[in-house]
Amino acid sequence: MKKVAFIFPGQGSQSIGMGKDFFENSDIAKDMISKASKRLGVNFEELLFTENDNLGKTEFTQPAILLVSSIANAIFKDRYNIEPEFVLGHSLGEFSALVSAGGLDYLDAIELVHRRGLFMVDACSGGGAGMMALVGLDDKVVEDICVVQRKEGKQVWPANYNMDGQLVLAGLKADLESLVDTFKAAGAKRAIVLDMSVASHCELLTAAVENLKPYLEEYLKDEFSPVISNVTAESYTTKDDAIELLSSQLTSPVKYKQSILANTNVDAFIEFGNGAVLKGLNRKICKAIPTLNVSDFASLEKTIEALND
Repeated sequence: MKKVAFIFPGQGSQSIGMGKDFFENSDIAKDMISKASKRLGVNFEELLFTENDNLGKTEFTQPAILLVSSIANAIFKDRYNIEPEFVLGHSLGEFSALVSAGGLDYLDAIELVHRRGLFMVDACSGGGAGMMALVGLDDKVVEDICVVQRKEGKQVWPANYNMDGQLVLAGLKADLESLVDTFKAAGAKRAIVLDMSVASHCELLTAAVENLKPYLEEYLKDEFSPVISNVTAESYTTKDDAIELLSSQLTSPVKYKQSILANTNVDAFIEFGNGAVLKGLNRKICKAIPTLNVSDFASLEKTIEALND
């Protein structure tokens, strides 16, 4: 039996129509979407499958992505019996990973990340928050520039370590915009301020931490299978650790690249959810280990076939 890890994408992987193939062809998906709609008071069929503005709003994006990832994982588990060595998610995806590991019920997780999204929006409300994608710079160069700029009063932090030469920053949008030429002068191939009003994984979300903690206390299970933390790139298996790490995750950078490189004791990664964002990153991070994906029934069959080879 091959050794595998389950991985789950975060915000930015969403698109209208995601999960529709599962919904149209699986009673598991229909049931999960129906129950999620009742739990949150949101029509997930409309949110996922029809043109709308809500899917792009953080408080709806997060539960929608988690729901589709959890459906993909549930259908896979129903079809193929294999236990992962560990589970791992990118940012929001860590909550999907906890569902898979038995640390959260998926309905509790849907409410939890909905509230997480609201708390993030509230923490950044009126503050001019934003994010920037950088391509072509070493992490140390970016980190050093951020340190210097913070000493000068600007609010900018590394937020997502995606792969070598690709790093996302968070902070005040005006401060990020003012540094475009600085990063390009340092050798960045691209420095793009993103169309976002939330600054994820930085100190601007400090106010969201205490708001989230009571819901983590309420919904997390006491013990579960190993989950890799975005904060430490190491595994955890208990509620107490989860509360501390998921709280810290709001204001700490996502160490996705480091998490993959520190956990290569598997034969394959399997990504669950819309698209194949993490599969694309993994090709650049760790070419030696293949990444399979499950986003619809066609990719599910290909993944099962690859596991049986």
